[in-house]
Amino acid sequence: MATPTRRGLLLILSSPSGAGKSTLARRLREWDPAIRFSVSATTRPPRPGEVDGREYFFRSAGAFRAMVAAGEMLEHAEVFGHLYGTPRAPVASAMAAGQDTLFDIDWQGGQQIRNSDLGKDVVSVFVLPPSIAELERRLQGRAQDSAAVIAGRMARARDEISHWAEYDYVLVNRDIAEATAELVAILTAERLKRDRRPWLMGHVRSLNAEFEERRP
Repeated sequence: MATPTRRGLLLILSSPSGAGKSTLARRLREWDPAIRFSVSATTRPPRPGEVDGREYFFRSAGAFRAMVAAGEMLEHAEVFGHLYGTPRAPVASAMAAGQDTLFDIDWQGGQQIRNSDLGKDVVSVFVLPPSIAELERRLQGRAQDSAAVIAGRMARARDEISHWAEYDYVLVNRDIAEATAELVAILTAERLKRDRRPWLMGHVRSLNAEFEERRP
């Protein structure tokens, strides 16, 4: 296996439910299939078509809490009455291999990862809807949840949006193609940051050595 030229970064996407972060995450991975998607563990039951280990690791509440107690979760939170969390080991392994990991998580999870020992490798992006009316329309259009669940998500949206300023970047998802292009630009720029390319020091040394060879 080739030695990685940089340490993998952790790209966090957060938004109120319905703002489009999951669609953006999917499109970003279509742009670069090498990006690893962080599969969360959850205690909520699977929805139709969801597969254990693909969309989520579906766990009992007891098994989930045992993972937390053992320090095996990078972050965890309770959302809409269910527990969600990120297993730590796959993330650390991907980073060491120079592979970027994409997180589709809420602000609580994002905050925990930013405050962890991996925080220096985090790039965080918050996705806003163009309007509250459009947010509600998108939730209703998914046809996945009952009216009561949608009402709960709308009630929670205001609190979630209040955390927008904690993020490195903020996108307003008026048009999914435009928002995807902006997200790609963010990731590209972050990958090119000087402190994420440790091989540059060696390259500059080689340039200086060439100057020395040219001296009369």
